[in-house]
Amino acid sequence: MMTTVEKSDPFSVESQRLMDALSSTLAAMTGDGGRTHFRMNDVTGLRAVWAIARNGAGEAVGCGAIRPYEGHDEDIAELKRMYSTGQNPGTGTAVLTFLETSAAALGYRQVWLETRRINLRAVAFYLNRGYAVIDNYGPYVGRDDAVCFAKVLG
Repeated sequence: MMTTVEKSDPFSVESQRLMDALSSTLAAMTGDGGRTHFRMNDVTGLRAVWAIARNGAGEAVGCGAIRPYEGHDEDIAELKRMYSTGQNPGTGTAVLTFLETSAAALGYRQVWLETRRINLRAVAFYLNRGYAVIDNYGPYVGRDDAVCFAKVLG
């Protein structure tokens, strides 16, 4: 089935369902649902995007967001709340590509993100898509369980 990605409402029922599933998955893996450093209002601004992926039947099967990285250059977007239900191969890549394209269109030059070291699947996913490990930034400084990545766009 083909996957499509579109900008969406982060407060929609579908968005909330995907975020709850992501938080449950992360909590089972790491003991933390990952909502500490994320506020829904952060992805409703002018230079932010909340996206949902849909399968061929129109069902929401993935999500992700970019927002301005506060406290740094205006050219850095932070990637947040990436998730795929796993039902449709390629969903994660489709969401990431959509968000990177959106970030470039909004004038960002880089995308930064954090994930947990224990999340080996996510670590491999980002490395395989051109992201490089960087020093932990912001709230992740000094956290050995966190690994941060960056990708230069364009």
